[in-house]
Amino acid sequence: MTEPSTPLMRQYAAIKKEHPSALLFFRLGDFYELFFDDAILAARELQITLTSRNKEKGIAVPMCGVPYHAAENYISKLIRKGFKVAVCEQTEDPRLAKKLVRREVTRVVTPGTAADSSLNSEENNFLAAVTQTSDQAGFAALDLSTGEFRATEFQGPEAARRIQEELQQLRPKEVLYGSSAPLFDRKSIDNRLGATHAETPLEDWVFSPDHTIPLLENHFGVLSLEGFGLAGKPAAASAAGAILYYVRSTQRGNLNHVDRIGFYERQNCLVLDAVTVRNLELIEPLFSGTDVGVTLSRSIDVTVTPMGKRLLRSWILRPSIDKAEINARLDAVEAQVKDTIAREELRRVLDGILDLERLLSRVTLETANPRDVLALAASLAKLPALRNSLAHFAAERLKTLHASVDELSDLRQKIDTTIVPEPPISLSEGGVIRSGVHGELDELRDLSRNSKQFLAQIEQRERQRTAITSLKVKFNSVFGYYLEVSKPNLHLVPADYERKQTLVNAERFTTPELKEYESKILDAQEKIVDIERRLFAELRSAIAGEARRVRQTALALAEVDVLAALANIAATRDYCRPAFDDSLDLEIIGGRHPVIEQQEFAASSERFVPNDLYLNSTNQAVLVLTGPNMGGKSTYLRQAALIVILAQMGSFVPARSARLSVVDRVFTRIGASDNLARGRSTFMVEMTETAAILHTATPRSLILLDEVGRGTSTYDGLAIAWAAIEYIHGRTRAKTLFATHYFELTELADRLSGVRNYHVSVKETGGGIVFLRKVEPGAADRSYGIEVAKLAGLPGEVIQRAREVLAEHESAEQQVTGHLWRGAEARPAQLTIFTPLSQPVLERLRELELDRLTPLEALNLLAELKKQIQ
Repeated sequence: MTEPSTPLMRQYAAIKKEHPSALLFFRLGDFYELFFDDAILAARELQITLTSRNKEKGIAVPMCGVPYHAAENYISKLIRKGFKVAVCEQTEDPRLAKKLVRREVTRVVTPGTAADSSLNSEENNFLAAVTQTSDQAGFAALDLSTGEFRATEFQGPEAARRIQEELQQLRPKEVLYGSSAPLFDRKSIDNRLGATHAETPLEDWVFSPDHTIPLLENHFGVLSLEGFGLAGKPAAASAAGAILYYVRSTQRGNLNHVDRIGFYERQNCLVLDAVTVRNLELIEPLFSGTDVGVTLSRSIDVTVTPMGKRLLRSWILRPSIDKAEINARLDAVEAQVKDTIAREELRRVLDGILDLERLLSRVTLETANPRDVLALAASLAKLPALRNSLAHFAAERLKTLHASVDELSDLRQKIDTTIVPEPPISLSEGGVIRSGVHGELDELRDLSRNSKQFLAQIEQRERQRTAITSLKVKFNSVFGYYLEVSKPNLHLVPADYERKQTLVNAERFTTPELKEYESKILDAQEKIVDIERRLFAELRSAIAGEARRVRQTALALAEVDVLAALANIAATRDYCRPAFDDSLDLEIIGGRHPVIEQQEFAASSERFVPNDLYLNSTNQAVLVLTGPNMGGKSTYLRQAALIVILAQMGSFVPARSARLSVVDRVFTRIGASDNLARGRSTFMVEMTETAAILHTATPRSLILLDEVGRGTSTYDGLAIAWAAIEYIHGRTRAKTLFATHYFELTELADRLSGVRNYHVSVKETGGGIVFLRKVEPGAADRSYGIEVAKLAGLPGEVIQRAREVLAEHESAEQQVTGHLWRGAEARPAQLTIFTPLSQPVLERLRELELDRLTPLEALNLLAELKKQIQ
């Protein structure tokens, strides 16, 4: 930035110096202007014209601008791209300013603090904070747009990894951390979160418990954080307090909607790590560019409110492990399944309710406009009908939610009696407040409305007095009100006319009477705007004062919406209620894949083939699943996990019946994905994920392993897969589905009591195969790889040659699994496990008397043995 040459530019430079990392939106009249590097960057990102000022002085200052009434749209675009924006307003009336108009930054909008209407209504917009010491780590996240606030902490050497898992799952838009770099691997977090999140360093003292704990206590109005579960949790409180400090320093408003914080522990819900969330396509498709309809969230999301959509997403990512909570949700779903008319009426009423959480946040942050407030009132008007609909159901959870819905009739009435039915979007346009609300406002409006009539009277009277029939009374923002007289009539102008402006064809005048009335009218209009601003601010403040009531109702509505949506899915898709017991069993009869059933079979006459599944911790803990590619193995694995997730989030499931024990974690090792950006190959990723599973799984976990070991050589892969199954069977005892093409692994069912073989069946036809997609007991007899290749369209010549090579290989194939069995007497080297040396050669070597061989004889013998081996 060059040295500022004008008072305005010096003012700009001083304010910009205080916010160097933000794009400064500098208010000048009806525009927000950006200068220097900010202008160059904003013009490029927003695709607006870049110009310059002060060119005549030889010091061109790059600049661009946006109209003030459209600024929020432009700010939102920049925030979505990961930028921060400081909004600098004129904080005094330009007409009253004696010198330069006073300006100051009134708010800083960042990716993690955005709360405007352009946010994706289906997703949370989290601001996260991380703090870590040598032995513990704290994590907190706040969605300022909804008021959701949570915190947790971790102990010991696994703390850094757990922080990464939280960040991977929540995918915050902005991460706060201490300016002395945190100990966790920020680079790995960067790779997982993508390039659009912002990183914001704060001074280390901001994270100090001495600072953060009093800050939190003061905000929530408590003497201790014990009621929030944060007492004795200094790391969690440090992260949460840092967020509160940052939000207070960047936002105006009272943050009344941030009225609670919850301490949580991951082990209190069904844990789904980032790998599992990705592999099961819970929220996003596995492959970019794929239709989002392939995800579980999109498949079952028939919620009708934005709050419900966000809560459903949260339930999918964090299913419950509390059997009482799960059954309470299931009771609520079942009650609605049984009463179709009441359920449909409830959903009809819900469909008219807008995003109460985000409307409330804009009110408390003082960014809500008149239409936002009226939209809030329109949604509140639906609450009496909603409570009546809820009253039809006897389920305890629905009774509790009925009691939690506050009709807020007092608040709605206050809004309706204050705001006109169709207000302008901006207060500066006037006409926001109803008549009868404020006496002085009504009087000023009468004066303003009668001004046109009064001015018409002046015009008519002056025409008669001066005999100038073309005389007109006009107005512009520069000269105010004036009398305009054409040049041919200037000789008729009275002596009391005061000249204001000379034009080519006319001249403009004023009179003492017109001056006096102009002052009254302009003062009235200014007072009207000022009074309306004050009354609207008071209304906004009154709503913010009831933030706790509004938010409680919004949370209840979100849950009502999700439960009603799950009931609708259950009723229309033939889902059953899962039963939970205290065993370690998983029994699914006639299970179906909830996404594929809808995506591929809903519009088809073909029906999805249902399959049974039974797992326990004793004689059927590990299922080794074999069969051809495209036969349905991966579908069967994912289907099992999705049914467990649906059941534990409180949903009915796609099956004839389902009996489950509560699962604590779902692990997946499915598919191959290189992570070359981090220097990790397919096999390394596979082994890292498998290691995490083997170290972490418990008897209450569900493990899905698909083709483990295929990323390396055949025999290495087989050995690893074999040993992994042995480990799970002998140590972990977790319920496991293991899909593989290593047919040698099927021998484990004869050796380990808890291993069972299953296969996906096919039907051989005269030149090909038909996939039956039925999972049946026993091992597959072959992989049908060549038949699948034929279906894929490989040339006939390649197919024929492949058959020949396969026949030669099978005829010469050696038995390789005997040495893998853990009960073998010895563990020979790798070469002898898979390729035993020819026995005649071994016999010759044993019979040799090395002391009697000459060097020449030894060389000749070596050549002979080599020839035999070849």
